[in-house]
Amino acid sequence: MLAGTAVPDWLSVVDRSVRMRSRRIRPQLDQLDGAVRSIAEGTLQHLADDDLFHSSAVFQKLESALSAGFRQLMPDRFDHRPAFLGHIVVELLLDWYISVRHPGILDQWYAALETVCPQQIQSAVNLLSPRQTELLAPFIRRFLEARVMYDYADDDRLLVRLNQVLRRVTLEPLEDHFLAVLAEGRQLVYRHGADLLMAVEGESASRAGQ
Repeated sequence: MLAGTAVPDWLSVVDRSVRMRSRRIRPQLDQLDGAVRSIAEGTLQHLADDDLFHSSAVFQKLESALSAGFRQLMPDRFDHRPAFLGHIVVELLLDWYISVRHPGILDQWYAALETVCPQQIQSAVNLLSPRQTELLAPFIRRFLEARVMYDYADDDRLLVRLNQVLRRVTLEPLEDHFLAVLAEGRQLVYRHGADLLMAVEGESASRAGQ
């Protein structure tokens, strides 16, 4: 199930044409078993958590603040980067906030992922998605080697990773003076991270009880 929770994010990096949709996965769930069902359940969990997360008032507040910080250094109103960066930087910094809040969890996460078979994950995705990909399994192997999430601890290394993302979506990379925005964003996320997690967890528990 753990690998399934990472699948939508992996696909957004390596093959954006392949989209995992709850409305397609749920009707198949009862016919699935073993690893495929586990991956499907993990993917559904990710999609449900994302819906809660992105609709949270705390997330939207942080996203808006980060976007405004980037916009001050990108005054061109046709520049798409501020909104894009405001969204993903909150997510990346929150990932690191969680790892700080729960020491060792990132090591455990990577160790657990190393026990899964990338080819098996790709096969499950190709079963669950209307479009096929041959890019996912090689990417997962590179992802596990790169240990990207450890770079979120440091603003300079985070900037390098953000520029990789921007180049991948054909947007202009950031220069070093944007480090100040990342530093401010890190303080914001650390200050409000607990509220964001509480809001999402509380809403999730409320829905489960309905």
